[in-house]
Amino acid sequence: MLGLIAGDVEEKFVRGSGPGGQKINKTSSTVWLRHRPTGVEVRVQRERSQAVNRELAWLELCEKLEGALRQAEAGRRSAVELVRRRKRQKSRGQKKRMVQGKRHRRVAKDLRGRVEEES
Repeated sequence: MLGLIAGDVEEKFVRGSGPGGQKINKTSSTVWLRHRPTGVEVRVQRERSQAVNRELAWLELCEKLEGALRQAEAGRRSAVELVRRRKRQKSRGQKKRMVQGKRHRRVAKDLRGRVEEES
């Protein structure tokens, strides 16, 4: 699991929105978290209890940060794999096709020739 430092997270309890009438307008049961270093924000208002919403918000924030970390790691791995594939030696068949293609292009270019001036 991800080692999340509590000091890096800004936490606020705000009033919710949506159905609920007077109760939702009076209580600050919605939890808003922001991870300062990455800027990832989470807002949870699933339950009526502030404590339960707080737990859910922290879990959701951890999941989002882990997902972003996994995505960055996958991007790094694919870049390394791309470089590895580029640098590996070509097979005999690939080399043969490449040389044939080059010879074909040479013949096509030789046919172009120079335009001779008539006097």
